[in-house]
Amino acid sequence: MGEGKKHERSASSDLLKHPSTKRAKEVDSTDNPYKKLKERIEAHSSLSNIKPRTVLHWFRSKDLRAEDNRALHAASQQARESGSTLITCFLYSPKDLQWHGTSPARSDFMFESLRLVQEQLDGLNIPLIILAAEERGQKGEKIMEFIAKYDVSHVYANYEYEVDEIRRDLDLLDRIEADGNVHFDLHHDQTVVEPGTLLTGSGGPHKVFTPYHKAWLSTVSEDPSLIDTVGLPSANDKAARQKLQELFRSQKTFPRLPKDKLFPSDEDRDRIRGLWPAGHEAAMKRLRKFLNEKVDSYAKHRSIPAEDNASRMSAYFAAGVVSVREVLSTSRKERNSGSADFSSSGNEEGLAAWVRELVFREFYRHMMVVTPHNSMNLPQNLKFNFVEWEEDDDGWRKWCEGTTGVPFVDAGMRQLIAEAYMHNRLRMNVASYLRTNLLLDYRRGERWFAENLVDWDLCNNTQGWEPSYTVFNPISQAEKCDPHGDYIRKYVPELRDVKGKAIFDPFHRLDKDAFEKLGYPKPHVDWKQSKERALQRYKRDMADADP
Repeated sequence: MGEGKKHERSASSDLLKHPSTKRAKEVDSTDNPYKKLKERIEAHSSLSNIKPRTVLHWFRSKDLRAEDNRALHAASQQARESGSTLITCFLYSPKDLQWHGTSPARSDFMFESLRLVQEQLDGLNIPLIILAAEERGQKGEKIMEFIAKYDVSHVYANYEYEVDEIRRDLDLLDRIEADGNVHFDLHHDQTVVEPGTLLTGSGGPHKVFTPYHKAWLSTVSEDPSLIDTVGLPSANDKAARQKLQELFRSQKTFPRLPKDKLFPSDEDRDRIRGLWPAGHEAAMKRLRKFLNEKVDSYAKHRSIPAEDNASRMSAYFAAGVVSVREVLSTSRKERNSGSADFSSSGNEEGLAAWVRELVFREFYRHMMVVTPHNSMNLPQNLKFNFVEWEEDDDGWRKWCEGTTGVPFVDAGMRQLIAEAYMHNRLRMNVASYLRTNLLLDYRRGERWFAENLVDWDLCNNTQGWEPSYTVFNPISQAEKCDPHGDYIRKYVPELRDVKGKAIFDPFHRLDKDAFEKLGYPKPHVDWKQSKERALQRYKRDMADADP
């Protein structure tokens, strides 16, 4: 994962392109794609009176499960009540994977989870067909071809909240309404509370997490039905296998990922699959392990990476292999005495702290529909788009490889290489170091995460990389969060034998001869001087910025 060509691709200016800040503000206000889609879907549904023929559920890359899938459940109900046949599809767009920079780890995890869903649905006589759109602009066309070929009357899918995906659905809706003989229905599935609906006292959407979190807790506590789950789809009649034999035959051909989305070796693939086993069953097994063994100490140890006290559910959430509702419903029953009060006063400290992290995920989707330019390669605070970033290829390479000479930062980057994952405390530290101390465009780091994380998720990633004046000191952070240096020693073996506090800053805390024997690089930049450089640059470039 540390090959030079990959560094060059990630650093390419073509991948950092974005519209003007003026255009971004238009998209946020007068040309908001999500508002358009929602209004049009509601109008389309109110006018639709189409007799059911074949019912189609369209899986997206964020709902790869049969359990508690809102759109799949609605499609199944429609098919059962009308005596129709249910079929399903997934639209595979290899150029989408390349456009978004989706990592081999996440791509493989997605396909393996999809394969398991296909097997599960096959047992219910429901085919799952993988459609392919070789060009990104062909998606609507491919779905319409499938609709026509199999006489589909109703299409069900779950909302996705990023601008490109919303525009894809608007395009499909245009085609469906032009056809006049198909119904298109979208459901909210990724979150417990529908994005954009939690409002402040003045009637506007929440834009700050703490009051959003408070409102979310109150809303769920007052209406526990929000975390109720729906069942598996009903099986098709056995006769469907004969009727749709062409579909059942074709689903045996599973597409291959593009070459640049494959693991460098079988060894890498097997290691990552071992760390992140695909599928809903694996997700629920991991959840119960967390609830039984880790949640009690989560509040105390969640910022200590060596404790590995995280749930490690993030990849399953990102691909929609398990729903947040099912996770909260299970947590409610098994750890909260059946209560839907997930506040710190309503349940155990560890569970409350963990649920707070899940609410961050909901908040990021809420902010994506409130401020859609977040998915357009622009910072939420548009003034940061005017910062003059440095060109430091050597610094970029060292950051990617985990050889910056700052142990805590390097440990985080090497964990990413080894596991396609990084502890959240380290994500904050390595992001701060890149945009502040190296003064490199934060979008390069954002893209690098996409290209390497198994749990990459655009909403989470963009919000996590949002630039700010907050600067993390990786030495004091390590002393606080890795007090014995265990995390550093695990991922930076050159420092394994360094004793005491020298491990946090060996260049300055060891004598010259002792440091040179380590074979570890000296710091690429002076932390204090580079911090001052960045803050002065931000102040200079943002002072008169006019988005």
